[in-house]
Amino acid sequence: MLLTINCRGPQANELGFLLHKHPDRFQSISMSHGCCHVFYPESTDHSVTACLMLDIDPVAMIKNKRNRRNSFALAGYVNDRPYVASSFLSVAIANAFGTAMAGICKKHPSATGIEFPLKVSIDVMPCRGGADHLKRVFEPLGYGVDAEVIQLDSKFPSWGSSPYFSVTLTGTTTISRLLQHLYVLAPVFDNQKHYFVDHAELEKLLSKGEGWLDSHPEKEFIVSRYLKYSRGLANEALARLSGNEDEATNKMPATASNDANRPRLNDQRLDAVQHQLEACGASTVVDLGCGEGKLLRRLLKKWQFRELVGVDVSIAALEVASKRLRLKDLPKFQCDRVNLLHGSLMYRDKRFAGFDAAVVVEVIEHLDPPRLAAFEQVVFKHARPKTVILTTPNSEYNVMWPSLPAGKFRHPDHRFEWNRQKFEDWARQTATSHGYTVGFFPVGEEEPEIGAPTQMAVFNLGAEVEA
Repeated sequence: MLLTINCRGPQANELGFLLHKHPDRFQSISMSHGCCHVFYPESTDHSVTACLMLDIDPVAMIKNKRNRRNSFALAGYVNDRPYVASSFLSVAIANAFGTAMAGICKKHPSATGIEFPLKVSIDVMPCRGGADHLKRVFEPLGYGVDAEVIQLDSKFPSWGSSPYFSVTLTGTTTISRLLQHLYVLAPVFDNQKHYFVDHAELEKLLSKGEGWLDSHPEKEFIVSRYLKYSRGLANEALARLSGNEDEATNKMPATASNDANRPRLNDQRLDAVQHQLEACGASTVVDLGCGEGKLLRRLLKKWQFRELVGVDVSIAALEVASKRLRLKDLPKFQCDRVNLLHGSLMYRDKRFAGFDAAVVVEVIEHLDPPRLAAFEQVVFKHARPKTVILTTPNSEYNVMWPSLPAGKFRHPDHRFEWNRQKFEDWARQTATSHGYTVGFFPVGEEEPEIGAPTQMAVFNLGAEVEA
């Protein structure tokens, strides 16, 4: 990923002093996921160009747990992180140009207030909202915006355009203010921050947004995206930007504090699954698509479950699950209760048979619809547990997430997402075909018209289920 800043005019040579990077040197700064390089392809008295190039280390990303979470099996190897402006760019700006962003220059202090005519190139900027969205955010800050969309493949124009743009900004502003704009907005357009967002991030947003964010017409969008849709943090940030400190203080217990204490959707989902397992009296459980073993770790603490088996198609996920369960450290009588298997739900496997219950949590939506028939045969005909507990997203609830444009799925690896009617139709047909009965349960906070974020079906072999 390459950020280029060009300054032309009689004071252009001040750029090197303001950035605290000598034009005659190639400089590298280490980061947790690689490094960034600063160099000057051009440096004259009347035109200076400074470049910041990110060199993201894919191996370092693979090793980072946060980058693996909620991703498809090859996401650590096949992704756009080394090539796009993202939260990695924000970190690089802070590391390479932190003093410049703060508006500090001891050698030429008077230059910090100079508004330079600047031309800034960003290759490339992800923006699923399109070029108009880029203009709605940058133009109120005084920039002219030229956004050239990148084709998915120039040899196959029928594939259409990608959500990536080569962006050129032109405007007159201080170096400090430019860097603050880029620091805040790069992760906003990308919407995939690679680090945890907490109250410290709120303070960074208010610091870097001082003097421009409070009057920006897209303020709510910027704040919400920067803080990763944390309702409490966003409410406090917006209240403080509006100058109402009392409102921010009053909202803290009701929003930020409650959001922090409220169970996350995944925790609510696992709570619901565990409750159903305990209620049906299962003592042997197979988790089909166990991922990193979060459910297995919960169940291992309950002596009701004497045999636990986790199955996943991803070797990397099973390795994480093994560490999460601390299998190497468990005493033998505990270790004998749990086993991890590499396998696929597309093929009949005798290792899946003979269990009281099978759990399929947020898995079927990752299967291509034509392959659901094979999945049904594997689970309901051949494995044939007494109880099957299955969860999947409720697509009707997607309107509650501002980050999801109409028609988009919650996860890039989802092949489909069903509304409640489609899910119930599929589940009833599957149950009838294989001699099961089925009941349905909402998971998460329900809305009157659209239901809950997650829908759960509980199949029982030849028994009635109360929905």
